[in-house]
Amino acid sequence: QVQLVESGGGLVQAGGSLRLSCAASGSIFSINPMGWFRQGPGKQRELVATVTSGGSTNYGDSVKGRFTISRDAKNTVYLQMNSLKPEDTAVYYCNAFVVGSRGSAIYWGQGTQVTVSS
Repeated sequence: QVQLVESGGGLVQAGGSLRLSCAASGSIFSINPMGWFRQGPGKQRELVATVTSGGSTNYGDSVKGRFTISRDAKNTVYLQMNSLKPEDTAVYYCNAFVVGSRGSAIYWGQGTQVTVSS
């Protein structure tokens, strides 16, 4: 069984910064890609950023230039969020395409709340 455990959400004022982390554990051969999605109040889930095992990144248009995604060699992905805006308020979900002992599948974390006050 594969688990994604997120941390780092919270309440921050507009213009501030937060750093999210997501650690994958379990029977994992590889993860590619790994990333973050978010779902704001009354909105559909949307792409925030993804990163491949080779380090290639992809960002949603609304976060380009403000957020940075990175990952380490231990199956942990990070999201550094700077210049936060009230419209960044959402539940942020970690996402990973995992190849493991039971085959391949997409996994989601439980979500972490980010609230940006104006």
